[in-house]
Amino acid sequence: MNVALAWWLTPVNLPQFSLLLLLNFSSDMNRKRSLIPDAFRVKKRRFGADNINGHPEHGDTQADGPPDVKATLQYLMTLFPRKLFNDSLPQIVFKHQLYSLHSDKTLVDKQVNELRDKGELLMFQLGFGSDAFGLVFSEDYRTKVLAMEDGRSTLGTVEKFLDKVLPGCSDLSFSKDKMLKHFLFTDSEITQLVKSGVLTVRDAGSWWLSIPNSGRFTKYFIQGRKAVLGMVKKSKYNEILKNDLQERRTTSHVKLDIKYHIHDIIGAELVECIQTTSGTLLRFVDT
Repeated sequence: MNVALAWWLTPVNLPQFSLLLLLNFSSDMNRKRSLIPDAFRVKKRRFGADNINGHPEHGDTQADGPPDVKATLQYLMTLFPRKLFNDSLPQIVFKHQLYSLHSDKTLVDKQVNELRDKGELLMFQLGFGSDAFGLVFSEDYRTKVLAMEDGRSTLGTVEKFLDKVLPGCSDLSFSKDKMLKHFLFTDSEITQLVKSGVLTVRDAGSWWLSIPNSGRFTKYFIQGRKAVLGMVKKSKYNEILKNDLQERRTTSHVKLDIKYHIHDIIGAELVECIQTTSGTLLRFVDT
């Protein structure tokens, strides 16, 4: 050992020497890490509800910022099988299906109400559950209703309803008093609106806003939900990976897209979502 090094390693200078060695080691390790290809690095992902800003069908995580509910609705509506109903129905999405893609229900509800207030979105009580709220874009609803009414004697009354009631409509139902005094419909015209299917009886003296000829959709939806839930329940331990469920062959009872039903059972909390390294695990909730 030369004299200079011996002086440097005196007890007074040992801490500085240790620090120098540590810095050199750290620099060397960083240089080695830069040589490791990205393909071999482990990427950490943040688990959460799926989000339309990614690819919800692939289970991507939420992006930063508030949810874009309109974009999510547009995605979910692509899962609605128009051809199954001969393109006679507007695309229908349930409000709770939005919760399968966005975890903040309050923000979702707020944006839904904003879209309804702007007259872009309509909401319907579909009759098979107190929380079964269907969502339809107003323009799509108008187009399908007018196509259905073409050539019918009720067309004029329905057009009046679409022009006077739908813009900015935030009501699920209408009382007789409101129909007569606010919207200025006659008893005869209200009867025509019920006949056309844009209104359906709620109770004596009030009517639900409704989607004409949507009974078959409701039937298919209920039986499909039951069948898909049965697939989860019959799996080992009453649970199955979401990706595996999406790839399963369905029975004749499932008329709608299975992804449509998966968003339904997740949003309605009929299954529990558990994040695993293999993907989202769906576990049947025994109520």
